[in-house]
Amino acid sequence: MVFCIGALRARIFKAFLIITAMLGMAGAAQAQYTQTQYPVVLVHGMLGFESIGPIGYFYGVPQALRAGGATVFTPAVSALESSEARGEQLLSYLQQLRAAYGYTKFNLIGHSHGGPTARYVAAVAPDMVASVTTMGSPHLGTVVADVVESAAGATGSTTFVAALFDALGSAISYLAGTPGNPQNALGTMGSLTTSGAAKFNVLAPAGKPTSQCGSGAELVHGVRYFSASGVAAGTNVLDLSDPMLILTSTLFGWESNDGLVSRCSSHWGTVLRDDFAWNHLDEVNQAFGLRGWFSSDPVQFYRTQANRLKGLGL
Repeated sequence: MVFCIGALRARIFKAFLIITAMLGMAGAAQAQYTQTQYPVVLVHGMLGFESIGPIGYFYGVPQALRAGGATVFTPAVSALESSEARGEQLLSYLQQLRAAYGYTKFNLIGHSHGGPTARYVAAVAPDMVASVTTMGSPHLGTVVADVVESAAGATGSTTFVAALFDALGSAISYLAGTPGNPQNALGTMGSLTTSGAAKFNVLAPAGKPTSQCGSGAELVHGVRYFSASGVAAGTNVLDLSDPMLILTSTLFGWESNDGLVSRCSSHWGTVLRDDFAWNHLDEVNQAFGLRGWFSSDPVQFYRTQANRLKGLGL
């Protein structure tokens, strides 16, 4: 009887050790889940910022990626500027990181106008870019910019509207601690209209879809291209930004969109998914993580993408 009890205790202890080891291995795996070879750089969109107080543009995303082992940077380029000007600012930032820390390449992840911004860097300095992932980016432009440009032009208020937006961009940059960033609302508008995007795509064609609303090449000049987007407008009654996105979504007619960018316009490189139940701000986990009750977790998307890049040796 004593022998049996002793043997049982030994087996229980052995099982405890095995479970503890398995939990330790699982914890170690999670600690390295997003540990990419090259740093991840999160690039904000129009009227964006790195952070205002405790509120990051990519709400909760940098922290989650770092917890999984990634090195993450969140540059603050101009809230309002052309794709080329924002791209030059981002390129300068990456060059500073390379000089300071010796990084050779970067994984760029851009939201909205941050997508074309990242693509500009990949076009002019592909040797510095390992991958470009875009979320809800208007690669083919957006009808919202088309309507604003047309309405302002028809009413002769282009200068006035641009001044208002420039003031808003300056206020955001001031609050974010980057008051020196120039603001150019007309440059932004010129980049985000369908005609402006078409011109930019001639400059930076890598990853462009080869068919209407299709995918493009994933690997071009050593850079991998991915894209994703949401197709919802109003997702949470508690989110005060939803009414604006519901209103702008009506400009797209029956075309699927996230409130500011159409599903097809978001396509670039390999399309990871284009039907998330997110609106344009949900795509970066704003505002404050509010989204549809049963929708996917945006933060997990960025974790999964980082893990995908890790698997590719990037």
